[in-house]
Amino acid sequence: MGSVNNTLNYKAGILELKEALRGVEEYQKMLRGQQYYSFGPEMTWARRRCAIACRKYNAAEDPTRREQVAMWRNVLGNTDPLPPQAATFEEDDAQFGGDPWVEGPIRIDYGIHVTVGRDSFIGPNFLILDTCKVSIGARVLIGPNVSIYTATHPVDPAIRQGIIGPEMGKEISIGEDCWIGGGAYILPGVSIGRGVTVGAGSVVTKSVEPFTVVAGNPARVIKKLENNFKGDLR
Repeated sequence: MGSVNNTLNYKAGILELKEALRGVEEYQKMLRGQQYYSFGPEMTWARRRCAIACRKYNAAEDPTRREQVAMWRNVLGNTDPLPPQAATFEEDDAQFGGDPWVEGPIRIDYGIHVTVGRDSFIGPNFLILDTCKVSIGARVLIGPNVSIYTATHPVDPAIRQGIIGPEMGKEISIGEDCWIGGGAYILPGVSIGRGVTVGAGSVVTKSVEPFTVVAGNPARVIKKLENNFKGDLR
C-alpha cells in the first residue's frame, strides 16, 4: 500500500507544480524565450524537485528495468502509469523495451520540459539545461558527456548582473535516428534534423540539415548522407 500512496503523492505533487507554474509570469516568459528572472519560489521548487529526482536516479544500485524507467519518468515529471507487474522479471523487462535507456549520472534543470523518443540511448554524464523545451526523437544515440543548453544570458555585463540579472532561452530539437558523439555541446535554438551524426567533441551552434555528418567547433557539415529509410518506422 505504501508504494501506491507514494505514486499518488508523486502524481499529485507534479500536477500541483505544473498548475502553480501556469500562473507564474516569469515562467511563461522563460518558455517563450523572453528575458526572465529564475529565482521565484515556484521555479526554484521546480528545479529542486528535478535535482532530487536526478540524485535518486544516480544513486540507484542495480535497479530493475521497471525501477529504472519509473525513476527516469520521475525526472521528467511524467505521470503516465506503468503497466502492471508481469509474472517474471524477463516478461516485466520486455514491457519497457521501447523506453529510453539512460545511463547515470544525469543532471537536468527542470525535467518537465524534456521529451525523449522510444528506443533511444543516453550515455553517462548527460546534462540538460532545459530552460525551454528539449525534444529528442526516437532511436537517438547520445554518447557520454553530452551537454544540451537551452539557457543563455545577456552578453552585456551591466545587464547580466550574476544571479540577480535576467536569463533567456531557446528551444532545442534533435530529430529521429541521430547519433550525438561523446562530449558534444548543443547550444540554444539548435534544431538537428533526422539521421544526423554529430562528431565527438563538436559544438553545435546552428541548426543542422537532415542526413548530414557535422563535426568541429563550431560544427560544420563534413559529409552528406543518403536517406535509405524505406517508409516511416515506429
